Amino acid sequence: MQPFTSLTGVAAPLDIMNVDTDMIIPKQYLKTIKRTGLGAGLFAEMRFNEDGSENPDFVLNQPAYRKAQVLVAGDNFGCGSSREHAPWALLDFGIRCVISTSFADIFYNNCFKNGILPIVVSQADLDKLMDDARRGANATLSVDLEAQEIRGPDGGVVSFEIDSFRKHLLLNGLDDIGLTMEKAPSIDTYEAKAAASRPWL
Repeated sequence: MQPFTSLTGVAAPLDIMNVDTDMIIPKQYLKTIKRTGLGAGLFAEMRFNEDGSENPDFVLNQPAYRKAQVLVAGDNFGCGSSREHAPWALLDFGIRCVISTSFADIFYNNCFKNGILPIVVSQADLDKLMDDARRGANATLSVDLEAQEIRGPDGGVVSFEIDSFRKHLLLNGLDDIGLTMEKAPSIDTYEAKAAASRPWL
């Protein structure tokens, strides 16, 4: 998993509450177990019209936000079904950080397992960041995970809290497999001792 230390990128405003995982990646895209290629289906029912053409009113189709790396979203982001395809789609599109006042628990946990930083802020801070994100080409936010700070285009700073263990995982690019592999020497030692004491197994 790619580590997350700091990020400076365009922030897209998605001022919608209760964005569920079916909105993030519709069910017809769940046929694959690959983590790549899902960016094309991200927010598909909002990004595209019925004839397949782009909806010019949707934020990620607007020129300033086509390469957004941060999403500033409304309350209760990622609710609904527990599909891990949702963070896969965000990551494949290029989104590495989502900021909201609250997240659904399963989506929140899945973000950390896939290298996305979900940040919970107060409503007042979200309002400020949403205003920053509405600046189009100037909607650049800097996210520093080590310092636990978000810096706006005018130099304003928003601090955020994060669990220290999850912070360690993101800073070091450790998913569940990577975390297990950190224990590889101990596992190898145990396996060698077990094989020596029970050679018949």
